[in-house]
Amino acid sequence: MANLSNQTLAGLNGKLPIPAYRLAEQQPQIGIVHLGPGAFFRGHQAWYTEQALQFGGDWAISAVSMRSPDVSQALSPQDGLYTLAVLDAVQSYQVIGSVQEVLIASEQYGQVLARLTAASTKYVTMTITEKGYCLNGSGKLDLNHSQIQQDLSGSGQPITAIGLLFTALAARYQANIAPFCVISCDNLTDNGHKLRNALIAFAEQKDPTIANWLSQQLISPCTMVDSITPATDDAIKAQVAQVLGVQDNWPIKREAFVQWVIEDILPADRPAWQQAGVIYAQDVTAFEKAKLRLLNAPHSTLAYVGCLLGYETVFDAMQDEVLTQFIQQMITAEIMPSFKAPAELDVNQYSNDILARFRNPAIRHLLAQIAWDGSQKLPMRILPAISDNLAAGKAIDKLAFAIAAWCRFIVKRHSDNEKLVDPLAEQLLAVAAQCSGNADTDVALFLAVDAVFPPALSLNKTFFSAVHTAYQQLVSRPAAALVAFTGVV
Repeated sequence: MANLSNQTLAGLNGKLPIPAYRLAEQQPQIGIVHLGPGAFFRGHQAWYTEQALQFGGDWAISAVSMRSPDVSQALSPQDGLYTLAVLDAVQSYQVIGSVQEVLIASEQYGQVLARLTAASTKYVTMTITEKGYCLNGSGKLDLNHSQIQQDLSGSGQPITAIGLLFTALAARYQANIAPFCVISCDNLTDNGHKLRNALIAFAEQKDPTIANWLSQQLISPCTMVDSITPATDDAIKAQVAQVLGVQDNWPIKREAFVQWVIEDILPADRPAWQQAGVIYAQDVTAFEKAKLRLLNAPHSTLAYVGCLLGYETVFDAMQDEVLTQFIQQMITAEIMPSFKAPAELDVNQYSNDILARFRNPAIRHLLAQIAWDGSQKLPMRILPAISDNLAAGKAIDKLAFAIAAWCRFIVKRHSDNEKLVDPLAEQLLAVAAQCSGNADTDVALFLAVDAVFPPALSLNKTFFSAVHTAYQQLVSRPAAALVAFTGVV
């Protein structure tokens, strides 16, 4: 079977949407460099740019891997083309052509730097995970980070994304070329500001003049991104090959829902992302809060309650009518009243869309995996809503039920001798070992874990009582406890 490529693209016309501009005599030129060409980027930002290219412009992408050759080895023989399979109640396929090349920074440094310093490169987008920004606990550039120190020393080519971008920006400064706009697409709160501050902090160590230039001209908007993109497996490769009639080395699959919110500070010269569905917002923080509370909080609740009920996946858990009623009640009665939604977002529709995503039979999302790292997730996803509701005198019973379910989940992992994936696993399992099923002592032990529960919350009598009530009912009969809290007759 032939490979997907520019040569085989024309033969796919009529089978599925293809990038017709790839067949034109004059193709779009590269205007975007992307660092970190993983699955999420290819299912998200590259897809948005694919849609934008239908409106014209030189916005093709040079995708850059810092070190790994995998994506380049898979996509370079395919001229950067790959298939996006949207898996939902109805499945669809599309060939994405926005990625024109895939480079490896550690091996093709000269080419990467040439792309970054070209006046035609107007944007650099990034999906490099939180650790790729080399930040400290305060969210600022960690100047003691060994790789940052190596890049600051100037010995050899840069090995961090921050070092690489500074080198390119410094070269643009010397050539009197305006800075490119840098857009973080990682799930990092206040990501644009943190990225901008990190680049300026690095520049201050190297050249205060360039640091001053960046502080005046560098644009780095905050963003929020969302779409479930499971790992590519042999099944989707076979499925895509059957649909296309050609071999795709690395197709991507994702759910139908996709969202990209960008702080509305981009230059006027931009891809037609808005026509592709991007939301430009004055306050991205409000969207982040909406996602954490309306998506992530119910997701975590499903994970802990669902695991206690013996379910394996999100889809399985969503087949339980009592559990889905509980989740809906928690959203309506306790989560929505806990925050002010951004003006650009219809929270009821957004919440309904999220619950529909949870019911997607084509996405196999394991509850045990969502349950990972609860000590890190709960302080972001659930505890702030509880604190806000307590301050406003609003209900917290169902949110407290989720906390109690997390506690019981940890006790169950300990009693079943199952691995607990959490940075505080050792401490939490030690707490679980002391639990006897008595809500008085068990809840007190868990709430004393100050890395999770701040004193203002753990010492709050209303919060303790709410978690205590839920925990007591969950100890022996989780299903009955859920019925009681849902009010199902």
